[in-house]
Amino acid sequence: MAPNRRVFVKQVAALAGAFSLHSLFNQTHAAEWQQAAKRLQNLSPEQVARDEDFWSVIQRAYTVNPNIINLNNGGVSPAPLVVQQAVERYNQLSNEGPSYFMWRVLDQGREPLREKLALLAGTSPEEIAINRNATEALNTIIFGLDLKAGDEVVGTLQDYPNMIQAWRQRAQREGIVYKQLNFDFPIESDEQIVREFEKAITPRTKILHVTHIINWVGQIMPVQKICRMAHDRGVEVIVDGAHSFGLLDFKIPDLECDYFGTSLHKFLSAPIGSGMMWIKKEKIAKIWPLLCNSQPTSQDIRKFETLGTRSFPIEQGIGEAINFHNAIGPKRKEERVRYLKNYWAEKAAKISGVKLHTSLKAKYSCGICGVSVNGQTPQEVESILFNKFKIHTSPTVWENISCVRVTPHVYTSLTDLDKLVNALAYIASSKNTDSK
Repeated sequence: MAPNRRVFVKQVAALAGAFSLHSLFNQTHAAEWQQAAKRLQNLSPEQVARDEDFWSVIQRAYTVNPNIINLNNGGVSPAPLVVQQAVERYNQLSNEGPSYFMWRVLDQGREPLREKLALLAGTSPEEIAINRNATEALNTIIFGLDLKAGDEVVGTLQDYPNMIQAWRQRAQREGIVYKQLNFDFPIESDEQIVREFEKAITPRTKILHVTHIINWVGQIMPVQKICRMAHDRGVEVIVDGAHSFGLLDFKIPDLECDYFGTSLHKFLSAPIGSGMMWIKKEKIAKIWPLLCNSQPTSQDIRKFETLGTRSFPIEQGIGEAINFHNAIGPKRKEERVRYLKNYWAEKAAKISGVKLHTSLKAKYSCGICGVSVNGQTPQEVESILFNKFKIHTSPTVWENISCVRVTPHVYTSLTDLDKLVNALAYIASSKNTDSK
């Protein structure tokens, strides 16, 4: 084995790579980022959010295709180059001898990774399970709960479809009662939202399912207030944090929920196909694993990681994404993405015929914003944006929501957002509504 290979293997085995002084992030970015941040020491996160020189340094760390403007980061965010390189290195190592390097070397990195995720989430490592996405995390909880016929679960029509279908499947198969509230977003009143959940609770209600940031339009839900209300009535709360973790600056215990699931390949910019589940310690034992485990009623969070052969390279690449995220600063990142959303949305709102479907107040939204153009379907708007302007967005027609979802990220430039605003103005013009 070549000397550099031996050194790499030794580092991986001892420190899981990303958490050592020899991490790819430290080797690639640390010096430059520290220099760029020196000017910002006395600035607030809101002020840093508007410092284009600082964010240009961050933007250079990504490898996004210059031929399209990707504004669908609410679906999947690209990983920065350093995260891609970590996955590639771990993948190359694995393929030198899969059963040895995966199970005896890379597998030793899961506990340091668990600790790193727990530190980011503000929880105990014994409450964190590493998996592949929010759907897997939340389905594990949904199907793992001991519910019986007649027990009630309350969610909303605006929740993510995979979670809705999971609850409907339990209702069809086991006879639980699944009730869905219907909200007309944007809503700029916590009390209105909490009140609707409260009105839906009956003596048979066991679970509230709450989406922290609504996938379609970016509404931030008052999770902590909902949880406090629910707990006063003996009801547990599951939180879908797919679009909040790695974007909003919070710790999971701040929410006061009982269960939480998220994808890490969205705003955390971890490798595609990575996720995390959190369960309050005293509730782990009562949740059955979605996949088999020899001790399904144990209190060990690791019982939810019996996945068989998995992608160890993807898993270990999460560590470099955390390094990247922490180096930016969670609050700075939140404020930057919110600034980018408001930058284009405030301009678009002034265009005749353009309508926003998202609040611009910081309390109620961050990065995701829905937009529509009078006389055009979301599919038509999305098609013109891409075919004529090479702007990639996501058309949404779901229940009472009909709009195009726009989601910038830290690598998005103001120039790209100006192009979006100009494109929306073009589409809204009565004489330019074709898709030539």
